[in-house]
Parts: sequence; structure tokens; C-alpha cells
Amino acid sequence: MNFLRALVHMLWMAITVIPWALFVVLVSYFVSSTRLYWICVGWLRLAVNSGTWILGIENRIQGMENLPIGTKDPAVLLVKHQSTWETFVMPAIMPHPLAYVFKKELLNVPFFGWAMGRLDMIHIDRKQRSRAFAKVVQQGRRLMQDGVWVIMFPEGTRIARGQKGEYKTGGARLAIAAGVPVIPIAVTSARCWPTKAFIKKPGVVDISIGQAISSAGRDADALMHEVENWIESEMHRLDPEAYPAKP
Repeated sequence: MNFLRALVHMLWMAITVIPWALFVVLVSYFVSSTRLYWICVGWLRLAVNSGTWILGIENRIQGMENLPIGTKDPAVLLVKHQSTWETFVMPAIMPHPLAYVFKKELLNVPFFGWAMGRLDMIHIDRKQRSRAFAKVVQQGRRLMQDGVWVIMFPEGTRIARGQKGEYKTGGARLAIAAGVPVIPIAVTSARCWPTKAFIKKPGVVDISIGQAISSAGRDADALMHEVENWIESEMHRLDPEAYPAKP
């Protein structure tokens, strides 16, 4: 049954993304970047809702009160990355536009990547590390000045349930350079959408948004260490089955 659900969901996503992406590319020449973003979020909400209808995956969110209130209060969101689910969910639940930092290879994905390329986000060449980070800072500052929140996955890639990747300091360095706080977010998506797996399971994905952490006067390593400690401690609390007690 779970295999059939996953197959139906994949087909639904494929069928809906094609006209959506073509529409986005077309209207991108006539509407503002903010308007275009919310058009895209409409499809992402459809993707999340279809995950509930077809796959039986529901979200349980806590900590929304920790998000900045003002539309001009910038922040860097640092999110635990276990599956594709959170890449769909975050824009769908956030009250302000987000700008992902992502590898430029995603722009080559048919339809989905073409639409992403029309959005005002930060795509980088990971091979050019120093230039890539300079681009992140330059574009990140500009976007946050316009009220856009930058979102990054500090582990850099999807990490299997119960595991911890290497937390890189790029998000912390961006926040320090821009003079904005970071907001840690824990997500237990792999409980239902296993990392790099086709078959999904019905259940609840917990999304916990932590309190903003000031970057003023902070060292990047120390700031990211604080983010890492909060996220990983929260992951243990939210999904204790994935972290069995060590003998």
C-alpha cells in the first residue's frame, strides 16, 4: 500500500509541476519577484497537501511565535535536512518570502529547475568556495534588506534519520556578516519520508522552531555550535526512537 501511495504521489507531482513551471516561466516577465514567489508557494502548498491526502503525512508545528514579527526583520533560518519534505514545507508555512541557498545544478532539473531559476534566490557553484560564499553574502544581504529570509541547511545535504552530519559555518558567517539573527529549526521528516528512499510512510512530521539567536559579536564556529546543539537536542526530544540510549 505504501508503495502504491508513493507511486501515485510521484505521478501527481510530475503531472502538476509541468504546467505550473511553464506558467511561472511565462509570467516571470510580467510580475514582481515577490508575486512570483507566492505563485510558486501555491504549488508547494499543493505538494504538501497532496502529501497529506495521498501519503498520510501530517505536520505538527511548534515555535511559530519565535519567528520575527515585522516584515523588515531579517533572519537566517538554519534547518535540519532529512528529506525533500522540508524543502516543500518551509515556504508553505512561513509568513514571509524565503530565499534558498542551493547548488546551481538544480537549475538543470526539467521544469522544476527552470522555474527555480526565475526566482530571486541564491544558486552557487560549490567548486568555487570563496567566490560562492562571497555571492551568498552579497545576495543574502540584498535579499534580507528587502524583507526576505535566507534559508540554509547547515549539514549541506540530506542526513539519514538518527544521524548527524557536519554542521558547516556558512549560515553563521552570513548572519554575522549581515548583522542578523539565526533561527534554528528541527524537522523529523525522515520518520515518514526516509532519506533518499522512494517509499514513504504515513505519520506526523514534527517541525520545531527555536528562539532567534543573535549573531552580534559572535564567532562563527561558536554560533554554529550553539545552533547544532539546539537542533540535535531537539531532534532527540522529538524523535527519541531514532536515537536509542547508548549502553
